[in-house]
Amino acid sequence: MPTRPDDGSGAPVGPARRPVGAHTPTGGGLAKAALPYADATGAEVVQVYVSNSRGWALPPGDPAQDALFVEGCQARGILVYVHAALLVNLGSPTPATVAHSVRTLAHALRRGRAIGARGVVFHAGSSVDAAHDAAARRQVREALLPLLDATDAADGPMLLVEPTAGGGRSLASRMEHLGPYLDAVDGHPRLGVCFDTCHAWAAGHDLAAEGGLTATLDTLVATVGPGRLRLVHANDSKDLCGSTRDRHENVGKGTIGEPAFAELMTHPATAGVPVVVETPTEKHVGHDADIATLKRLRPPPAAPTP
Repeated sequence: MPTRPDDGSGAPVGPARRPVGAHTPTGGGLAKAALPYADATGAEVVQVYVSNSRGWALPPGDPAQDALFVEGCQARGILVYVHAALLVNLGSPTPATVAHSVRTLAHALRRGRAIGARGVVFHAGSSVDAAHDAAARRQVREALLPLLDATDAADGPMLLVEPTAGGGRSLASRMEHLGPYLDAVDGHPRLGVCFDTCHAWAAGHDLAAEGGLTATLDTLVATVGPGRLRLVHANDSKDLCGSTRDRHENVGKGTIGEPAFAELMTHPATAGVPVVVETPTEKHVGHDADIATLKRLRPPPAAPTP
């Protein structure tokens, strides 16, 4: 087993090589499920849930599985990210939802630190009702600042806000919406961005147009500054641009198309940024092909310095 992932050429994946991987199952045990899956798909990075993706229960985790997982990822050179439960909505007008969301993010940060995760992804959320827009921004500030300060003090994972597919009074779906979102927490250095291609497409960024993906990432960097992008979700879409529908398709098989992903894998903003697929898969068949495609589309390794 190699101690460092490669792209099929035998060249190690260095810091500018855009490691590629997948959202990975954990049922039956974190190490027991995720490590064989990473091996089968050729993943250089894995993203996992540490709680039910559609529930509020917060399991403590299994220390033995955590230790095996950390050891296995280190041996393989695999990077780790956590995706918080999909119910998280810091902008909700329902106080119980906000409270549950804060507890869920705190739990994800603790579990992420235990398993060596670099970041915890959460959806930007929604105010649900136009009358609640201003209050939702205040809630984001009040909820996130203590979490960001705590993970900073503990040298834990970053929080990574993921713009959504739009609709429903989303607090951030288009790239330009990220400016006010970061302003709400005074541009805290522990808040990064996770860019999802399917979400951006659904929110109206025409990634399929020539140069469209490049322009979208240019807008992201212009809005949040260089270095804020910390993770990419590379998902094609089953739907049309601007649909506000978040239905993923395999890379190059949907309405976005492979040329956009070629732009993604060569854009300067993604240099060194891990790329994760959340595409349809049966066991590992689907993810393995998408990972192989993205590895093929990334730039060749730089020649060694004489």
